[in-house]
Amino acid sequence: MGKIISVVNQKGGVGKTTTSVNLAAGIGKLGKRVLLVDADPQGNTTSAYGINKQKLVLSVYDLLIGKAKAADAIVETQFDGVDLIPCNMDLAGAEVELISLQNREAQLKTALVMVKEKYDYIFIDCPPSLGLITINSLCASDTVLVPIQCEYFALEGLSQLISSIRQVKRLYNPRIELEGVLLTMFDGRLNLTQQVVSEVKRFFAKELYSTTIPRAVRLSEAPSYGKPIQYYDPKNKGARAYDALSEEFIKRNGGFR
Repeated sequence: MGKIISVVNQKGGVGKTTTSVNLAAGIGKLGKRVLLVDADPQGNTTSAYGINKQKLVLSVYDLLIGKAKAADAIVETQFDGVDLIPCNMDLAGAEVELISLQNREAQLKTALVMVKEKYDYIFIDCPPSLGLITINSLCASDTVLVPIQCEYFALEGLSQLISSIRQVKRLYNPRIELEGVLLTMFDGRLNLTQQVVSEVKRFFAKELYSTTIPRAVRLSEAPSYGKPIQYYDPKNKGARAYDALSEEFIKRNGGFR
């Protein structure tokens, strides 16, 4: 039975989609079966895997409003071990349509449980907000992975996010836990970076990944070529970082059995 992980941060521009795309690819390269769910209406994860958002027949939107099964929406990607449930701007309207549905917070959970056993890990790339789509993702998930940028306001946002996760745990999903905190856009030469690292370690010493993701131009370029960084430029420092993160993630989850 696969483990479902939401990649969440309500603050945009922190490397959430970059992490979803490249961590899934790295784990797939290590021989695991991965399903990546694009639950951000911008559809950047879909584009980053070279899939045309304008030509989708089914998407996450259809799952959320109950018009399709997850198995029918899955797209096989060209990258080792990774399948994708894509999305496009149709998803932006799902928040309004969900309001009138019964068990509206559990629509995605109901859909994903039907395919969960096919995969080792299912990653959900959430939108940069705490609306109904993100709540659906959190209700469906076993754990939450939080990428944060090494800047002051990231700490403020992290405390708000943890509070929201606790509320979801209390109201909807008692089993959800924090998978880990990942430092992105890391530059160890900056004093502010070191201050952020110290503060995060104070509160999340066990959850903080030892792997950090550096600033790298190639990480930003790769999506425009429809490839994860490991396939676009495997020797780049960003690719090496996500490969290291993939190994650390699997070790934390019981190793390479």
